Amino acid sequence: QVQLVESGGGLVQPGGSLRLACVASGFTSDYYAVAWFRQAPGEAREGVSCISFVDGMTYYADSVKGRFTISKDNAKTTVYLQMDRLTPEDTATYSCATVESGLSTYVRDRCNGLYKGMDYWGKGTLVTVSP
Repeated sequence: QVQLVESGGGLVQPGGSLRLACVASGFTSDYYAVAWFRQAPGEAREGVSCISFVDGMTYYADSVKGRFTISKDNAKTTVYLQMDRLTPEDTATYSCATVESGLSTYVRDRCNGLYKGMDYWGKGTLVTVSP
């Protein structure tokens, strides 16, 4: 069973930065990817970014391109989301999620599409952007 634990959320002023971390464990398949999603109160869940452990490719939602950077530490199976130039519209609960499979193309396609039907989810960490 894959387990995901997020950390790094908090209160930050507009224009500030935060770095979220997602520690993943329990993968059993050859290929997997880890994505970040967010959900603001009263809003639908939104895919933010994804990184593939197959080939290292990264994907971003248009709303965060140029401001957020996803990265990974293979040794620790940890995925980071560096969030810069934050705005109040970025306020949400951020959750990491993962998909794994024996097929690399399956993982890549779901990562590329920020597919909401990921296999496993963390509990989330709250990010609040406010003066």
